[in-house]
Amino acid sequence: MMDIFNFFGSILGYLLWFFYTLIQNYGIAIILFTIVTKLITFPFSVKQQKSMAANSKMALKQKELQKKYANDKAKLQEETQKLYEKEGVNPASGCLTSFVPLIIMMGLFYTVQNPLANALHLSGDAVAKAVNMLKMIPGLGATFNTQYAQIEIVKHFADLKPQLTMFSAGELAKMESFSHGFQFLGLNLLDSPADGANIFGTLFRSNLWIIPVLCLISSLITQYFMNKLQPGMQQMQQGCMKYMLYIMPLFTAWIACTMPAAVGFYWIISTLTGFLQTVILNIWYSPADLNAKAEAQRIALREQEEENMRPLPAAQQKSAAVKVQQQAAPAKTAQKSKSKTTKSKSDDYLGMKK
Repeated sequence: MMDIFNFFGSILGYLLWFFYTLIQNYGIAIILFTIVTKLITFPFSVKQQKSMAANSKMALKQKELQKKYANDKAKLQEETQKLYEKEGVNPASGCLTSFVPLIIMMGLFYTVQNPLANALHLSGDAVAKAVNMLKMIPGLGATFNTQYAQIEIVKHFADLKPQLTMFSAGELAKMESFSHGFQFLGLNLLDSPADGANIFGTLFRSNLWIIPVLCLISSLITQYFMNKLQPGMQQMQQGCMKYMLYIMPLFTAWIACTMPAAVGFYWIISTLTGFLQTVILNIWYSPADLNAKAEAQRIALREQEEENMRPLPAAQQKSAAVKVQQQAAPAKTAQKSKSKTTKSKSDDYLGMKK
């Protein structure tokens, strides 16, 4: 699964590198990069919103069926299927629309995490050799996080350049240019807010502490308002799942303390743009409006079906009956004639037989 996400990260990396070559600043490139990918996935988000609204509408009716057929699982399944058909809802319609944005989101993460392979698109063998070489450097190999090794190479490029003989001159030039573009609003996005086991002892050594703090605040505020904007989500969040939604921001902030600031910065931008997207969806595609439109369409379709099934007026029924009789008369005459002919032949045969 990680290989799939990394593959999409490599594809999306062309977009990130395009923005970087225009702006020459990695922070701004991440912002533009995230906004454009949110626009790309917006149609999938609309479909997901419609699916969620339909499932929220079905939730109460499903509960009624579950109470009614609590002891008959087969009947419950049958009636549930009839309900979906009657309401015109496909229970699996939201699966694909949820999976595609997830793949893209994880691809974005891997683009930021592995800039040499996925943003600069350097040779995979050369990148692997560089990472292995990094592990052998005294004082560095034992402290850096292998997961963010490529960011570490960019961070220490000036010192490591003489050892990076596995790259061509053109690749080294791209890496050098890339290593100069990580200053954003006074923050060095290549550094980590905290290093080592004593996280809190090193967290406030620089102004990078703002990254995990913003990760926590943006996640909590976004989650709170999304629950307000999408009441249907609350019906699906029960028990432990309800508390996990608030535990995950804490976990995200803790991770942002130890990873390079570029990754935490991407997470903040992704969270904020995702919230903005949710606000726009609820303005143009609110669950209440979607359900009202779906109900209006269902009622109109049912009225049309009833209109088609209504009996014709008496005059039209009489006229139609006359036409049917007129059309049937020649056929009846031909049938009678054929019957007489057959009878006559049968009589002759019988007479000859005697």
